Amino acid sequence: MEVFGYRKLIAYQKAKEVVKRTYKLLKKFPVEERYAMCDQLRRASVSVTSNIAEGVNRFSVKDKAHFIEIAYGSLMEVSSQFEIAEDLGYITTDDRVSMDLLIEEDARLLSGLLNSYQPSDAKQ
Repeated sequence: MEVFGYRKLIAYQKAKEVVKRTYKLLKKFPVEERYAMCDQLRRASVSVTSNIAEGVNRFSVKDKAHFIEIAYGSLMEVSSQFEIAEDLGYITTDDRVSMDLLIEEDARLLSGLLNSYQPSDAKQ
């Protein structure tokens, strides 16, 4: 098993893009959100990459799938919070749509990764 093999996964690379874009968009948020929504968005976005790395390096298929599911959930949390940020006027609709496209792409990749951990007879 390659210890840093997760870095080669496109799902991980896209998740890193989500983190970078999140940090960039957070600069648009008002100061009063620094310790509330901003902190939560930082944690949720980093959670995606962290759970991919941890899951891929687990030994049991059940554990691998569990961590990828957590990564997926964190990705959806990021999506939800950016939708709220748009509603509050912290980011533009274009910002949210651009983030949604990236999140949607990563969600598909995570779904594919999760599917790869399913037994072949369960994939039918």
